[in-house]
Amino acid sequence: MTRSMTAFTRQEQQQPWGTLIWELRSVNHRYLEPHFRLPESLRDIEGKLREQLRQLLSRGKVECTLRFIPERGTESMHVDQARAQEVIAALTQVSELLSKPQPINPMEVMAWPGVLQESTLDMAEVKAHALRLFTQALKDLVAGREREGTELAELIQQRLAAIEQITADVHTLMPKILQGQRDNLRARLTELSAELDTARLEQEIVLIAQKADVDEETDRLQTHVQEVRRVLKQKGPVGRRLDFLMQELNREANTLSSKSIVAATTRSAVELKVLIEQMREQIQNIE
Repeated sequence: MTRSMTAFTRQEQQQPWGTLIWELRSVNHRYLEPHFRLPESLRDIEGKLREQLRQLLSRGKVECTLRFIPERGTESMHVDQARAQEVIAALTQVSELLSKPQPINPMEVMAWPGVLQESTLDMAEVKAHALRLFTQALKDLVAGREREGTELAELIQQRLAAIEQITADVHTLMPKILQGQRDNLRARLTELSAELDTARLEQEIVLIAQKADVDEETDRLQTHVQEVRRVLKQKGPVGRRLDFLMQELNREANTLSSKSIVAATTRSAVELKVLIEQMREQIQNIE
């Protein structure tokens, strides 16, 4: 299935200890380029997150942001009274040695290591939930990329059909175009009252036909169109292959334009280039 590289998802989960929110957004990029924004307390799960992402995505710039909002009351501070008494006793002994001791400052006692302690959450549980929620968010992101990829493939199929029609029209018109060139050449010779050399005239017509022969280009255009359709049905990343085929299609359209001897084929070549460029722009978003 064709997948786009553009998608967004937001997944939220509430637990008694707080709320986890994942936001994942991806845009087109030549390679896979993940960026993670995590709270410091959850930073050590980044390696596992990257591995999960690599297993499901091959290309695109992917920004992954995790927010953790602890529930009020789940984190609190308390004073280790035994430790505080030890610090106060030590400060009292030091004060007795001074001639002009200062009163003991409670803030200084609290600032002493080990006096003020935090009751922390079970971060192992938070990390486990964050990993599971990321898996859910990643699957939703992939589903979004697949939905948009299906739409892009349909747009490309429409333009492929238009290219086939233009190519068929050019192929059908070529005999009439060459006959018109033959008639124009005869008319110009008649106007110049020149003696009509049938053999020479046929030689000129053959030269014109050789220069204007676009059968090879139209055949290759048809071949490339069929190859694009085949690639669109493949599994896995196909964007780079499709981009290469757009270059090949554009090369044939340029050759067709250079061989144009009437306005009709020139217009057809221009229409082909427009359709190919439209497809190329869409393909830039395909994984």
